Amino acid sequence: MGHAAAAMMHAYAPYSRFRVGAAILGDGGAIHVGANVENAAYPQSQCAEACAIGAMVAAGETRIAAVAVVADRVEHCPPCGGCRQRLAEFAGPDTPVYLGRPGSEPRVLTLGELLPLAFGSEALGQ
Repeated sequence: MGHAAAAMMHAYAPYSRFRVGAAILGDGGAIHVGANVENAAYPQSQCAEACAIGAMVAAGETRIAAVAVVADRVEHCPPCGGCRQRLAEFAGPDTPVYLGRPGSEPRVLTLGELLPLAFGSEALGQ
């Protein structure tokens, strides 16, 4: 949770003031972080989880072992629907997802609990 909280402090959220940080533990043991980046043209904004996934892929990893998501304005900030699908691309249904606020006790769910019946590559015959 500490890496996600540190990333959250660098979020660019001038419009919503809703800062979010994410940290992904890759299968190789490296931690990849991201923060939300807002844009005046709202659809162009980026979620913290998407930023962390991009950092993970840029570092050469493609499997997620665990995820942490923090926000300073809610006790447990779950990933949005789009980010749940993004996480499912690189993680399995049993992957732990830690949700919390900096300094609080996290709530731990699995990705399968957050995104039951996820759409995956098997649906594409992969």
